[in-house]
Amino acid sequence: MTAFQRSFIPYGSQWSTPFAKWQGRLASLHPLRLAAESTRAQFERRGIDPQGLDSLVVGWTVPSLQSFYGAPWMAGLIGAPDITGPMVMQACATSVRALQTAAHAIEAGDREKTLVVTFDKCSNGPHVYYPDGAAPGGTGKAENWVMDNFGKDPWARNAMIQTAENVAQEAGISRERQDALTQLRYTQYEAALADDRAFQKRYMLPVEINPSGRKVIGTLDSDDGVFRTTPEGLGKLRPVMPEGTVTFGSQTHPADGNAGCLLTTEAHAKELATDAGVTVRVVSTGEARVKKGFMAMATVPAARQALARAGFGVNDVRIKTHNPFAVNDVYFADEMGIAEDSFNNYGSSLIFGHPQGPTGLRLIAELIEELVMGGGGRGLFVGCAAGDTGAALCLQVDCD
Repeated sequence: MTAFQRSFIPYGSQWSTPFAKWQGRLASLHPLRLAAESTRAQFERRGIDPQGLDSLVVGWTVPSLQSFYGAPWMAGLIGAPDITGPMVMQACATSVRALQTAAHAIEAGDREKTLVVTFDKCSNGPHVYYPDGAAPGGTGKAENWVMDNFGKDPWARNAMIQTAENVAQEAGISRERQDALTQLRYTQYEAALADDRAFQKRYMLPVEINPSGRKVIGTLDSDDGVFRTTPEGLGKLRPVMPEGTVTFGSQTHPADGNAGCLLTTEAHAKELATDAGVTVRVVSTGEARVKKGFMAMATVPAARQALARAGFGVNDVRIKTHNPFAVNDVYFADEMGIAEDSFNNYGSSLIFGHPQGPTGLRLIAELIEELVMGGGGRGLFVGCAAGDTGAALCLQVDCD
């Protein structure tokens, strides 16, 4: 696959809600309805007419009530009842895949204005029962969608955390390096909170908490559940696994939230942007799979593929990563030959949490803002995903 040429994100169309910790302040809200409310709020904020859309791509990984009707239902809720589109589910690679799906249609000339909206709620995940008529007594099997799948990959036969331990052991990544990386990312995240959260307010939408659908009982305008992190605090934590190196401090936490953007042609991007002098082009994507049980390694080949397709060098780009474990970023920095403090300015999912589907799009929104603040340039987002896979995306931002 070659680089994309015609796919642009109108500057200012990208958004993310705050992320709320597992069983936190968004746990009682329906994730698709909440994403629709966020989309409407963003459109009103930016003066975007939903009737002008010709398609949408919906990305999610945790089923919710009536999510079977995902894209058509979303279209109706946002005021664009005449459009539809695919629903994408690819674990933590969902955001990249959703953008890639929209970009392919634009490159082919099939679409010109597509909404990409991603959402998930790890809180109160569904409990699914699978009937089995061939079993004794017809007894089926039950699954806690979130917890059981975090706990076991049916192919590699290990938990997510085991993949981090496998990489730490093979690559010789110590507990001390993981703790130091975690502290660094927390310090970077604190920079996003400076000046009354000036950086986050560039892209983040507040959420009205309205579980009954009638009365608003509160507003969430910043991340809920970020733990204060200190070297002393990290040092006191025990490894999660016996004789392991990963603690609850050096891994992310499940979360709830949503994120989205528009993907259009260049002409429409200039028309819809909050600043017509800023252009944001989706240049390329990449994906990879590594050996069983070594998920954290997958970011490296995925990033290299996206960079090669874009014609970018790793030292030419600003980088954001989805890093569910500190191991990810230590390994990525070592393999790519870059400094650990050279990427993930303003923090990462290691610190602010991980709702899966929208995690990548939030980080891409942050990447866009960071590039605009720097006067433009090239960017790379990359993250690992379930099944020992990884996904990456390259951007080009130009500022007149």
